[in-house]
Amino acid sequence: MSDLASLEAKARAELAASGDESALRSWNTLYFGPQGEVSVALKAVGTRPPAERAAYGKEANRVKQALVEAYEQRTAQAKEEALARSLAEDSIDVTLPGRPVVRGRLHPATQAMRQISAIFADMGFQIYRTREVEDDETNFELLNMPPHHPARDMWDTFHTTTPGVILRTHTSPGQIHVMRQFHPEPIRVILPGMCYRFEQITTRSEIQFQQVEGLVVGQDVTMADLKGTISAFARRLFGQERQIRFRSSYFPFTEPSIEVDIDWPKEDPNADRLTKGTGWLEIMGAGMVHPVVLRNGGYDPEQYSGFAFGLGPQRIWMLKHAIDDIRQFWKNDVRFLQQF
Repeated sequence: MSDLASLEAKARAELAASGDESALRSWNTLYFGPQGEVSVALKAVGTRPPAERAAYGKEANRVKQALVEAYEQRTAQAKEEALARSLAEDSIDVTLPGRPVVRGRLHPATQAMRQISAIFADMGFQIYRTREVEDDETNFELLNMPPHHPARDMWDTFHTTTPGVILRTHTSPGQIHVMRQFHPEPIRVILPGMCYRFEQITTRSEIQFQQVEGLVVGQDVTMADLKGTISAFARRLFGQERQIRFRSSYFPFTEPSIEVDIDWPKEDPNADRLTKGTGWLEIMGAGMVHPVVLRNGGYDPEQYSGFAFGLGPQRIWMLKHAIDDIRQFWKNDVRFLQQF
């Protein structure tokens, strides 16, 4: 039995000398691995004389159990010592301020929409939201575009599986909804929202985009009111020094219709590219509400008049910050978004 006593004494001495978890794992392999000394001693029971086997086996199991308990105690002690060293070496100063939390930011399209909405709110406009899934009648017919009207070619439309139900191609159908709700009261609203068109995706167009529609209806509303409103808005958005230009145009739901341009600073290195060398940049379309549209909204065009306008917040943001690809708004590229 002296060999088992020697084995136990040797194992305990080496266990006490194991200073960390790595050394303890090595010790465990040395004594309890497949070829470990304790494992070999247990297997040696069969080699002992028959008269000694019972006593030898009993002692070998006692040694094994004693070393296992010693190993578990030493492992727990080593973990406590490692924790104590860690606390001593990497002490935490609880009086230090916490790490700053990185704040998110609004998407540039949202920033543009809020800035535009704030300007019109200061001018007395209310925000009115309407549905994005429309019926053909409200999206086209009530806006002076009956079936087969050639103006419908201006909008490539997403149709649903329900006949006559489409994704709105512009925010103009909201004019009918708001007029029918507030008739016969005067109206001064903007109608922001998402629009959908089945178009080729390019640097200047997307299949879905935001738009802001404006509508004013009342008695004695004139083109002068329209020009004054748009001029005030454009100078608030782009700078008081901007010059405004109005050009004749065509929209089926306004008559007369205009396009609105602003002059672009010549010192801007992007001026020629943005204005195509003309010095002027288009920002919106507008016009006096067509009498047919007024009548469809419930207003008598003999007593009421109004004006409407439409602009794209994302394109406005592109103009202000010289962004040359509208697809950037949908890529979720953090490098782009963090610039705003």
